[in-house]
Amino acid sequence: MNLSHWPKEFPGSIVVCDREGIIIEMNDRALAAFAEEGGAALIGTNVLDCHPEPARTKTRELLRTGAANIYTIEKKGIRKLIYQSPWFQDGAFAGLVELSLVIPDHMPHFIREPRD
Repeated sequence: MNLSHWPKEFPGSIVVCDREGIIIEMNDRALAAFAEEGGAALIGTNVLDCHPEPARTKTRELLRTGAANIYTIEKKGIRKLIYQSPWFQDGAFAGLVELSLVIPDHMPHFIREPRD
C-alpha cells in the first residue's frame, strides 16, 4: 500500500498499519501530529508500542478481529473524531487505518429522510 496524491496533504491525520500492527504509512498531518513521538521514525514500528493501556489492549483486539472503533476525544481544547477501521487487500484483512479529524465547535447535523 502506498499513500500518494490526495492522502498526503489531507487535512486529517492518516496512520496505516498492517495486520501485525506495524505502521506502514503516515500522511503529512500524522507526521506533524506525532513529531514529538518520532514522526517518520514511527514508520516500521509497532502501533501497540505507541499506546498505553487500556488503548493497547483495545488496539490488539482490533487487530485480532478486524473490527472498527469510532469515538471522539478532546485534547488541549480541540475535539477530534477518531475513526479506526480495517482495510482489506484482495478481500483479506490487511490491517487498520486510523483517521483523526478535528470536529468544529459548531457542526450542523442533518437528518436525511429516505427517498421513495
